[in-house]
Amino acid sequence: MHHFSKNMCGIFGYVGERQAVDLLVDGLRRLEYRGYDSAGVALIDQGHLGITKSVGRVDQLAAKLLDHPVSGSLGIAHTRWATHGEPSDANSHPHLDRSGEIALVHNGVIENYAILKERLQAAGHHFHSLTDTEVLAHLIGVYFEKTDVSAQIAQRLRSAVKSALEEVQGTYGIAVIHQDCPDTIIAARRGSPLIIGVGKGENFISSDTAALAAQTQTVIYLQDFDLVMLQAGGYEIESLRSGPAQRSATQIEYSADAVEKGAFAHFMLKEIFEQPRTIENALRGRLNRDEATAVFGGLNLTAGELRSINKIILCACGTSWHAALLGEYLFEQFAGIPVEVEYSSEFRYRNPPIEMNTLVFVLSQSGETADTLAALRESKRKGHKTLAIVNVVGSTIAREADGGIYMHAGPEVGVAATKSFTSQTIIMTCLALLMGRLRNLSYSKGKKIIAALEEFPTLVEDALKQADHIRAVAAQIAPAKSVFFLGRQFNFPIALEGALKLKEISYIHAEGYPSGEIKHGPIALIEPGLPTVLIATQDDVYDKNISALEEIKARGGKVIALGNAGDKLLQQKADAFIPVPLTRDFLQPILNMIPLQLLSYYTAVARGCDVDKPRNLAKSVTVE
Repeated sequence: MHHFSKNMCGIFGYVGERQAVDLLVDGLRRLEYRGYDSAGVALIDQGHLGITKSVGRVDQLAAKLLDHPVSGSLGIAHTRWATHGEPSDANSHPHLDRSGEIALVHNGVIENYAILKERLQAAGHHFHSLTDTEVLAHLIGVYFEKTDVSAQIAQRLRSAVKSALEEVQGTYGIAVIHQDCPDTIIAARRGSPLIIGVGKGENFISSDTAALAAQTQTVIYLQDFDLVMLQAGGYEIESLRSGPAQRSATQIEYSADAVEKGAFAHFMLKEIFEQPRTIENALRGRLNRDEATAVFGGLNLTAGELRSINKIILCACGTSWHAALLGEYLFEQFAGIPVEVEYSSEFRYRNPPIEMNTLVFVLSQSGETADTLAALRESKRKGHKTLAIVNVVGSTIAREADGGIYMHAGPEVGVAATKSFTSQTIIMTCLALLMGRLRNLSYSKGKKIIAALEEFPTLVEDALKQADHIRAVAAQIAPAKSVFFLGRQFNFPIALEGALKLKEISYIHAEGYPSGEIKHGPIALIEPGLPTVLIATQDDVYDKNISALEEIKARGGKVIALGNAGDKLLQQKADAFIPVPLTRDFLQPILNMIPLQLLSYYTAVARGCDVDKPRNLAKSVTVE
């Protein structure tokens, strides 16, 4: 398995023969999906460092660049998601050193920046921003002044960056340039992704393949502690720990048009509609009909090792955590294995007793989620087999796990996770089938599970046909201040995920609850005008769900019921009804998520929200 990666802020750099500014702005546009609040570029033109920065969108930066054109064939660019200091032009990257000759862009967090800043201030340094990044720029400047003036500028810059990074605690993906060195970018990474894009007579650096795909298909994923000297004609990579390093080039799996919206108004809508295909990709080559089981090439565990596992811990954050909750039901139903689901951010700070023969599975779309990466490392440190389910090829979690599974869902550009959730849950269904077949799940049951999985993409297509109807239902939710999502058993994680989607992109307060819990407190909040989305597809607890519906209606609440197509009772009792095709009980919750994704999407659109780039959120959380 390779390492995976994803980040909040975005970095893009270019060195070659062409004018850099349009390439930099285009690179930033392709990074916009990550969530950011300001953007900036630095170019070198005839010994002059030209910096342009703007709070807000890349469009605002592009407008500034039209008014004040800059030129040069080397430059670095950045989109920032605020961690230290509010979004402002001053806090935006690139940042300069004291001399104003060195410019730096940085992703990540310098944890010891306050101590370094005090030391520099005592030596007479003044800072223009509240960022940790500006401190690093000044530190590099201090070391640059100490280098041998007779050496080449590029070599001096490289050695200054090296010296400065030896003092830094925390995470970084950085790109650094010097005004007197118009042919070299120095870049380095630790815990924050950086990728070289290899061109002909030109080279690129970025935190994300999405920005590189438009320029080249050949990339090199850097590893932690790699330092690169990037020039138009080539690059030198060394490890800060072990000296000169060779890193092999790989081809990007998708083309630039995979990160274009096409006919869809938003990436999120495009990605919701891609799910019949992405689910097929998650299943491709992984079902074995003859043996009625699932097959995974990258687990790196023998059947015997898998059979000896007597507990599974699933670690994740956000949407991936909801997918893990559904996984818990699946593993317990198919394989009878006890499962614990942990928030990655909690797991790493507790010291839970973990028995021998426990398998730890981490889930992360990006493969760069800081908390989940820390949980993986903690689990490996204690000697547990640790596997990963990840989407981004080449990301850190993918590289560091003992083994794992790629989702092959293609780039997920919308900040709110959609297709990655269904891919994760489908993969967990297959994993549960595999673990079940190694234990007590019968051949005929295995055959039925496979048959249901194979027809599933078609059912997703059917569910998507309700889009126009769901848009009309969304109009009823749009004015609400708060919305309840209720579901039982398998559908409880779906209620949680439905509520999260609504929160993330429409900014309406929403809560997911097990429907049986409503009378133990939350019913106090039910009043006229507060809508409840009730997931009540046909299952063992259908009657209980109908009782919950009656309780809410009796108190003047409005119920939007999600039920199987043709459910006359539900249609008659609810204020609005969203039909979804009937499937097997273990797949029904995944199918139920599709209409809820559409519901949150159309509600956000009705409220005029920026769906793909919700406020305060980042596509992948690579800081703690």
